[in-house]
Amino acid sequence: MSIEVRTVSELAGLIEIDRLLGAIWGAEPGRGMLGAELLRALAKSGNYVAAAYEGSTLAGACVGFFGPPGERELHSHVAGVAPAAMGRAVGYQLKQHQRAWALDRGATRISWTFDPLVARNAFFNLAKLGAVPVEYLPDFYGVMHDRINGDDASDRLLVHWDLRAAEPLRADTTGGVVALGRSGEPGSLDGEKLLVAVPEDVETLRRLDPAAARRWRSAVRDTLTALLADGARFAGFDRAGWYVLRRPS
Repeated sequence: MSIEVRTVSELAGLIEIDRLLGAIWGAEPGRGMLGAELLRALAKSGNYVAAAYEGSTLAGACVGFFGPPGERELHSHVAGVAPAAMGRAVGYQLKQHQRAWALDRGATRISWTFDPLVARNAFFNLAKLGAVPVEYLPDFYGVMHDRINGDDASDRLLVHWDLRAAEPLRADTTGGVVALGRSGEPGSLDGEKLLVAVPEDVETLRRLDPAAARRWRSAVRDTLTALLADGARFAGFDRAGWYVLRRPS
């Protein structure tokens, strides 16, 4: 059965969305994440509250709100896919719907944040969508205590998705200098093209070895913030698990 994405404004649908997001992030059974009353207010005031359905079954949801009028930007606060719908490109369809919806309302950019340690999200955001990280935000939300983030610091990368840009470029690691290796070992910060590794599956690592996950957090934070402060900029994410950064030539 095909996936249909549509905006939601009726209370029953908003309650269902809130409970799905709560379940994804590990809230108590039956509890929501944002609150149906907030979703109701966002939808009523012209912001983005949408869901993906497979027939009558909720498969995913996404919530966003507008930034300052002069910036023509929608900020995408949260998006989630039901476990049963994983691997069905639901997240991609939600983002494409959000893109079209934003363009129809005069926005030219969508921003959001994501955990730089989560490789699959980095690949989706940078390689599939073409979003570009513009700022590293240490412990942005504070400790979140949910199933996904655990007690780890909530470092985030802020990305900008130019809705008028061409297709994303493939990340090229050829000839790159390893700034942070596959085992989390520091490398060299010198070079025009730099490679920064992240763990293969940090969410599992947080459960099995929280100390190792915290070491990765510190290593990636230190490496990326140092490179960004020195003028390097993101040039993509490779499927093998490398951020690619370049210094201006």
